[in-house]
Amino acid sequence: MRQPLFRLLNVRPFSKITCRLVAVALALTAAAAAGQAQTLAALPVASQPVAKVGNAKPIAGWVRFCQQTPQECAVDPSEPATITLTPQVWKVLVQVNRQVNAAIKPMTDQEHWGVEDRWDFAEDGYGDCEDYQLVKRRQLVKAGFPRRALRMTVVIDEEGAGHAVMMVRTNRGDFILDNKRDAVLPWHQTGYTYVKREGDTGSTWASLGGAFVSPTVTAGR
Repeated sequence: MRQPLFRLLNVRPFSKITCRLVAVALALTAAAAAGQAQTLAALPVASQPVAKVGNAKPIAGWVRFCQQTPQECAVDPSEPATITLTPQVWKVLVQVNRQVNAAIKPMTDQEHWGVEDRWDFAEDGYGDCEDYQLVKRRQLVKAGFPRRALRMTVVIDEEGAGHAVMMVRTNRGDFILDNKRDAVLPWHQTGYTYVKREGDTGSTWASLGGAFVSPTVTAGR
């Protein structure tokens, strides 16, 4: 059973972190309203990007994933680190987020593979949080988006648990593709605490300074 973040900080580091897909009330009323009102054509208001505060160690599941599929983790410095957000680009982001969320059925890595945390592409239609985001990124790259601007990100969710999302870095700010909701929200409207994300220049991840104790896994539904 998961424990609240404050209890984990007082007692011990994260020993088993899950990322449930059950719909929950968002901490921010603005986020819920944005999800209901979101359209495919309208561009969101520009906002400040997430601030990087240093380097971070990647999740072990990510390291194993990169050993198996190094092409998915390579950073091409010639690619732009941000995307110019146009109505067409926004439409594609919203559609891919909705379509992948609907196509994959939630299943923990323990149920699926018999291990605590495995990052994969949900080839058989089942997966947990990071698997959704990897599929979304692969589809967006196929559609012509630069992988360098599509960053896997670890957060603490509204229940104090580790969770994986994908951060899309744009000229209008950083936006989050998430299997918990179909709306694509600015990072600061999700209610999450941002811990770390893939780096823009190499294998080292970027610390986002959002938690004293970093999740070691993102396993769960």
